[in-house]
Amino acid sequence: METTLKVYIYRDGARPVFHNPSLKGIYASEGWFMKLMEENKQFVTKDPERAHLFYLPYSARQMEVALYVPGSHDLKPLSIFLRDYVNKIATKYPFWNRTHGSDHFLVACHDWGPYTVTGHKELARNTIKALCNADLSERIFIAGRDVSLPETTIRAPRRPLRYLGGNKASLRPILAFFAGSMHGRVRPTLLKYWGGEKDEDMKIYKRLPLRVSKKMTYIQHMKSSKYCLCPMGFEVNSPRIVEAIYYECVPVIIADNFVLPLSEVLDWSAFSVVVAEKDIPRLKEILLSIPTRKYVAMQNNVKMVQKHFLWNPKPIRYDLFHMILHSIWFNKLNQI
Repeated sequence: METTLKVYIYRDGARPVFHNPSLKGIYASEGWFMKLMEENKQFVTKDPERAHLFYLPYSARQMEVALYVPGSHDLKPLSIFLRDYVNKIATKYPFWNRTHGSDHFLVACHDWGPYTVTGHKELARNTIKALCNADLSERIFIAGRDVSLPETTIRAPRRPLRYLGGNKASLRPILAFFAGSMHGRVRPTLLKYWGGEKDEDMKIYKRLPLRVSKKMTYIQHMKSSKYCLCPMGFEVNSPRIVEAIYYECVPVIIADNFVLPLSEVLDWSAFSVVVAEKDIPRLKEILLSIPTRKYVAMQNNVKMVQKHFLWNPKPIRYDLFHMILHSIWFNKLNQI
């Protein structure tokens, strides 16, 4: 990839939806990729005839801000907007029509990312979609073609790697931790069985209570827990998966039909635990059944794979920018 791949970026499209990356918040992955891709000199070519891939540089998050009418529950204007954009570049340039969009890709982390492509048949079926909301059950994300994009919470864009790291395995007294809002189908079930301090080993909260956070912050809880629970919300993706990796806590993923990020190259069984939604009542039993030696190995592996989930101000080999681009390239080669 490093010696071969060339990407052409369409300059068409006006701000704020295009070429205007948002680098903060839970949807920052799409913004960081856009920023680093548009700044890149190694992979980017200005000559579309040399390109192997074509990047559609829009932000699903910025599209929501610019086009969505709050409270309308109507996503159609977003999909129509993107449909019209694709039709425009297909008319203006020959590249889309040569392959019906199969050598084009997009990167969208907003929960609504999959639904923005539904207004254009070729965009939905042929284009490689790097999506945080990688849900097989909705039949928009296509396994083997599309890429599951890691959802990363960036609190300080000037210091994206702030608070990185965590306690060693022997200094993690909490078995499992989760704190967050109770939306979706999974989290209320988690709270029902394990919330309200029912079990001292299982620290499960709606939101971290003030009396608790005064003694130990959210991040300190993650750094002090053996397992960090990553239940889905309204959608299958969760920024807690990468947060857990940042704080060297073994992620426990609870989301049926979720394609795990970068699974083209990463063996998630080596550094995470996947629990079926129906097994939430057995959660503690499942975690306690993992031998100490295996847990320590998984925690060490979390530290090893951490480099693959980092946004560096300037890309470094094997970091998240390179991993996403590699997965897109890998899936394109598999199509061929």
